[in-house]
Amino acid sequence: MSTKPQTIAQPTISEVLQEFLDEQRKRLKPRTFAHYEDVIELFQASMNGYAYNYLDEEDGALFDKLYNEQDIEFCDIFGPEKIIGNVGEFLDYFMGRKVIASEELLKAAGTVTKKLARWLQEKGYAAAKEAERAVELGAEASRSLPKAEELANLLYEFAHSQPPGKVRKRIDDRFIIKRVEPGKLWLSPWLSHKGTIGPVAVPHEITDLAEEG
Repeated sequence: MSTKPQTIAQPTISEVLQEFLDEQRKRLKPRTFAHYEDVIELFQASMNGYAYNYLDEEDGALFDKLYNEQDIEFCDIFGPEKIIGNVGEFLDYFMGRKVIASEELLKAAGTVTKKLARWLQEKGYAAAKEAERAVELGAEASRSLPKAEELANLLYEFAHSQPPGKVRKRIDDRFIIKRVEPGKLWLSPWLSHKGTIGPVAVPHEITDLAEEG
């Protein structure tokens, strides 16, 4: 027999995130607060788009019912206990692969996430251990996301600078960096799963930035 109430949480994720923003508005300059708003909006979009994939059977049934019958989104169904668990996907996947953003906003994603995690703990919405893990993810994202954007730009410029006759094979895909040596990359296709490609000769400024994964 189910022990979970099959109803909308009180408060919901959306309500708690708005509470967070309302408090930050009072202490931040408008330009800084604008970044907070942008990051929280993107975080909600990430949760609404992907977080349902990780629900257990009972929560999944509730989501399916409310979303399919009333078009209610994830963040308007579940409570703040589900926020921290979705930080990793937001920073590691959504911001890196789904969002085209400035270096400033990419860095802000980590900063805002750290602040949010600490705030959730202070308000009793998150346990200390999980909040600290989210803070660590935010700190890493503040460093890695702008670096990844710079690397992506360098790779784009390098690829489009190659003379047509120099291209032996064209592969349209997303790639994960599997190995890095000075001037050489080994890449694993994200969609085609055709094994590792490499070594691919690239300028040293690219491999100086590149990291496995």
